[in-house]
Amino acid sequence: MTDRARTSQAGTWISVIIPALNEEATIAQVVAAVPKEIAHEVIVVDNGSSDDTADRAVRAGARVIREPRRGYGRACRAGVYAVDARCGIIVFLDGDGSDCPELMGRLIQPILEGEHDFVVGSRIRGTREPGSMEVAQVIAGRAAGLLLRFLYGVRYSDMCPLRAIRRDALERLGMREETYGWNLEMQMRAARAGLRILEIPVDHRRRKGGTSKVSGTVRGTLMAGTGMLVTFARVALERTEDARGAWAADPGGKKNRPARRSQCAMPIDDVQKENGDNLERAAPSQPSGIMTEGKIRARFRL
Repeated sequence: MTDRARTSQAGTWISVIIPALNEEATIAQVVAAVPKEIAHEVIVVDNGSSDDTADRAVRAGARVIREPRRGYGRACRAGVYAVDARCGIIVFLDGDGSDCPELMGRLIQPILEGEHDFVVGSRIRGTREPGSMEVAQVIAGRAAGLLLRFLYGVRYSDMCPLRAIRRDALERLGMREETYGWNLEMQMRAARAGLRILEIPVDHRRRKGGTSKVSGTVRGTLMAGTGMLVTFARVALERTEDARGAWAADPGGKKNRPARRSQCAMPIDDVQKENGDNLERAAPSQPSGIMTEGKIRARFRL
């Protein structure tokens, strides 16, 4: 059975979210590579780019959401709030050309078949193009995997951005991370929530253009490392009642499921259409319960 037939048979709406910051050299190619027979919509979240990332994404066929407050987690969250109300599965991938959108079917199939809730790719276990990952990234993935196995008994080998998750499951995780620790937080919360998790090998390429915001500079590497340590401490040490997240009062996820795209659990303010229906500005308000990095540092004396 083809991916097209499987997706149609399941009747599940699949949304793809691509956070992007100054990726004009690659974003059109990434959007074009998303399998049209699988994805119902492609959302590029322009995270304050100073180049033509947004315009090129629109021309490639994506719907663009603007999140001017920089931060990987903020961009991902803005994308989640913007998905179509019919969305059942959300796929995340990076906009630098290093992830392989053509492998998307492998991630969503276990979810469509009802066997898993969260499927994450592993670059460590897959085929990596030479130079596509720094040694520090490989070590960090392995170290995080060991720690999460100790804490939750779940096997991870990587924090790969290429991942797919049931939308209702993601909403109930109560994601809070605003910067580099988004992927780690998702994996920790998914493990603690008892989601059915699967890690599969995925191929990984060198970025096709631009400069990495994480491994491209010493400052970026240090900030990413610090952010992930703070995220790990916050999620691992937070109280059980806090771990239920923003959707704790709604276990079924029905109250917070938007009837329309603009009616989100956390409202999207100042939505301004700039290029027809494809380019929108999203500035989700921050819930009072969010622990910012500064608060975390003070609380845990990091």
